[in-house]
Amino acid sequence: MHLTHQTNDIMSSSAAHTEKDRAALFNELVLRHKAMIWHICSDYNLGKAWDTEDCIQEVMAIIWRDFDKFEGRSSEKTWVWRVATNTMLMLKRKDVRSPQTEPIEVVSVGVKSDEPGNESLQQLQQLINALPEKDGTAIRAFLDGFSYKEIADMTDSSVGAVAMRIARTKLKLKQMYEKENTISR
Repeated sequence: MHLTHQTNDIMSSSAAHTEKDRAALFNELVLRHKAMIWHICSDYNLGKAWDTEDCIQEVMAIIWRDFDKFEGRSSEKTWVWRVATNTMLMLKRKDVRSPQTEPIEVVSVGVKSDEPGNESLQQLQQLINALPEKDGTAIRAFLDGFSYKEIADMTDSSVGAVAMRIARTKLKLKQMYEKENTISR
């Protein structure tokens, strides 16, 4: 039996499952989606208050807390993506409202490794972080390979609205990129 079906069957079963079953299913779910969770957590720049590992732990804690609430109405991947994204947005809003106890350092976009294109990727992430929340969420999901339908389901929007938001966001990112690179030269 495929594990997703097994997860749905066990989670929706009226019989109580053991904590050991729950932990095993949770661990398998996290292993299947660990790369996506890391990717989402590393995409959001939350400053010194939260590093990527802290964010991953927060996402995993919320997935554990809400694990029994997964009803299988969406795909498991979509559910995990939504939990991780909503957690990061909550932490971002929380971080903005919290007073900073340390001065904020200005970090310039520079190559952190010898990988070609790393500077462009960092610049794209910074531009996405500067977008309004709904635009950033939609474009991140698009870049993560989700279909317009999946994004619509995750964001409680219509497919047409998602297509329009992504098209406008792509144009906005292009304009932001051109402006930033014209000014900095």
